[in-house]
Amino acid sequence: MSTPATKPIITPSTAPASQPTIKVGTRKSALALNQADFVVTALQRLHPSVHFEIKGMHSTADKDKITALYKFGGKGLWTNELEAELRAGALDLIVHSLKDMPTALPDGLVLACVPPREDPRDVVVVKKALQTTYRTLADLPPGAVVGTSSVRRMAQIRRRYPHLAFKDMRGNIDTRVKKLDADDGEYAVLILAAAGLHRMGQHARISQYLESSTAGGGMLHAVGQGGLGIEARADDQRTLDLLKPLEDPDVMLAVEAERSVMRTLEGGCSIPIGVETQWVEPNKLRLTATVVSVEGTEAVDAEEILEIRTREEAVAFGKKVAQTLTDGGAQKILDVINAEREANKDQAQPFVPA
Repeated sequence: MSTPATKPIITPSTAPASQPTIKVGTRKSALALNQADFVVTALQRLHPSVHFEIKGMHSTADKDKITALYKFGGKGLWTNELEAELRAGALDLIVHSLKDMPTALPDGLVLACVPPREDPRDVVVVKKALQTTYRTLADLPPGAVVGTSSVRRMAQIRRRYPHLAFKDMRGNIDTRVKKLDADDGEYAVLILAAAGLHRMGQHARISQYLESSTAGGGMLHAVGQGGLGIEARADDQRTLDLLKPLEDPDVMLAVEAERSVMRTLEGGCSIPIGVETQWVEPNKLRLTATVVSVEGTEAVDAEEILEIRTREEAVAFGKKVAQTLTDGGAQKILDVINAEREANKDQAQPFVPA
């Protein structure tokens, strides 16, 4: 049963009685609905005799902008209500932003499909009034304010550019960009995901792409960033078969390796773990990963290349890289972060995803 916080918004079905209907769940944000529409459009082309119905839902975190992350338990913050509907049979599949999808799923549910991936990199968006002065992070003077609510982004940028200042930036993409451009705003730049800007038609605002090879010190993206994860019931063979033609096998293997790193290190969406994957030869995957202290003063990096042909091999590869990070001291960094969060949880600021 839906609570007031999770009451779904349902797109009425117009399918003929004889036409099968697949109910597609998603969060009810502009970006999430855009992503669900992208998936449904692709599925409709593949299966013109099937009707797909989008069901948008507010998660607890969408409704509650005050409660801090730790009070929700952290994991599954954006997915729990949707997964309850999926398990109950009210939905046939869920379209997630893969970076928000927990690495451990409830019993009976599976990551059924990962379509082609949008650009996974982070990007710099410069305040309009400063666009003729600054283009990159390296251009910014000491004390310039970088807007982001992501611990991962802050930690990695502090590591390379310790002279910069940081301030939380919350809200959807449009809200953040308006805050950035405000005449009285203190932000010089925002750090956002390229994928969201691309999907919402705002790629023209991007002034710099950040990756491991970025001049002046690179930045690794969040696990699964830029990807869409489609979740379904493990025993729903009809839906699994419908999704199969949409899957990008190379992307699925890459994100399985990324998710395995995070799962092994037991990190969540507020832990500074960065990754980057790239196919360097047929069946050979490069996996780069980093764990950085919040202050940016300590970091552990790992990079390996391995032949990967199956999801099982991808998961094992992620575990191997995670172990390399642990051996290098990553767990000590994560333990300090978790201990500080627990000690200061009563002073925690409201949390929204980056």
